[in-house]
Amino acid sequence: MSRAPQNEYTPDYVYPPGDTLLEAIEAKGMSQAELAARTGLSKRAIGQIIGGKAPITPEITLRLELALGVPAPFWSQLERDYQAWHMKAGGA
Repeated sequence: MSRAPQNEYTPDYVYPPGDTLLEAIEAKGMSQAELAARTGLSKRAIGQIIGGKAPITPEITLRLELALGVPAPFWSQLERDYQAWHMKAGGA
């Protein structure tokens, strides 16, 4: 019989991956427009990700890795964690 871990961390809120993306570009002194140009995405697409209205897709993770030097798996994990939390919380 297996038991659930007793000390499992279960946050009651997680930040959208776009919050971390915004912090990353600000730390590099980069604008959203510059990130859009470096990734080949539209300024609108970048704005939607940062605003939490659009997910970071696997293709976008690779573009972010090239533009920011932050590994694609980092972005993928942020998105997975956020989506999992959102589903458990009953979000739309």
